[in-house]
Parts: sequence; structure tokens; C-alpha cells
Amino acid sequence: MRTGDLICTTDGGDADITGQFWRFIGKLIPGDVDHIVIYVGPGGRCVEAGAKGKIIAFDMTDSVWDERKMRSQRGPFADIFYGVAYPVELAGAGPERETAIREDVAAYCLKQVELRRSYNINFFNSSTEDAFYCSQLAYRAYLRSGIDLNTGAKAFNAPGTRSIVLPQEIWDGCPHKRPG
Repeated sequence: MRTGDLICTTDGGDADITGQFWRFIGKLIPGDVDHIVIYVGPGGRCVEAGAKGKIIAFDMTDSVWDERKMRSQRGPFADIFYGVAYPVELAGAGPERETAIREDVAAYCLKQVELRRSYNINFFNSSTEDAFYCSQLAYRAYLRSGIDLNTGAKAFNAPGTRSIVLPQEIWDGCPHKRPG
């Protein structure tokens, strides 16, 4: 993985109560991909909007996705690795521009951690930068470089839902990805 890549996961995990709870929550989110984590590097450094109710940075143990080993950092969240999406490829940029985009995405996400931004429970408001849900954080980070991850997917087929940026939508919208 490289800085700016998106780790896509499915809610759930082991058969324990935590895994079962998150598997249930995942059923409420359209699609197979329920969560987005931004890889900021180096090593296993990541940023997410998740179960702790705020934007956090954490480290993958040995640069491998093992939700059980990361629970002490991430809170009571259980998810299974689905794959990695590479949105920077959508820019069709050369190596220098690609590196600049990746570094900007990482800096933006780490700044949200530093500002102690909270979790955005209003999924209809993907334009705010005062709080973030997981896929909104990735969306806002990439939008700064002209890469729009909101495809306006009609997952809910209801008026007013086009502003919601779904994790599955980001996965589907990235032509370059590596399933887990």
C-alpha cells in the first residue's frame, strides 16, 4: 500500500459479541463495503472516522489488517479486510502530481486527527468539514485535489440521498483496486 490508498472493510469479525454486533450494523449499509480507512503511512499508519466517535490515527500491527489486534487503538470496532482502492489513479496524473495528491490526502486526514474532529452522524451533509463519517473523510480529502469520489449513486433510491458518500460507492468508483 501507498500513502493515500483506501482500505475497504466489511463490518463484522470473529464470532464474539463485538463481531456479531458490527455484522448487524453492516447489514444497514448498502453493499459489501461498509467502512473506509485512509492509509497515510509510513509502516501501518492509518486514519479513520469510526467507533470512537472522532477521527483517529492508528497503526496496523505488522502492516497486516487484524481487527482484533487493533481494537485497543480503534475502540470496540470489528471489521474484515475487503480490499484496497486507489482513487489517485482517477486523476490520470504523472508521478510527481500523484505523489503530491497522496501527500495532500495524508496531511489533510492527519490534520483532522490533530483538530480532534468528531464523527458526523448526519450522512446527508457530506459537505461539512467540522465532522466526518468514514467515507466522507476520504471524499473530502480527495476532493481537494479535484478527485470526486461521490458518484451520486442511488443506493437508497430516495430523494435527497445523492449527497451521501457510501463506502461501496467509493469501491465501485475506483477503477484500480485490489480485492482482499
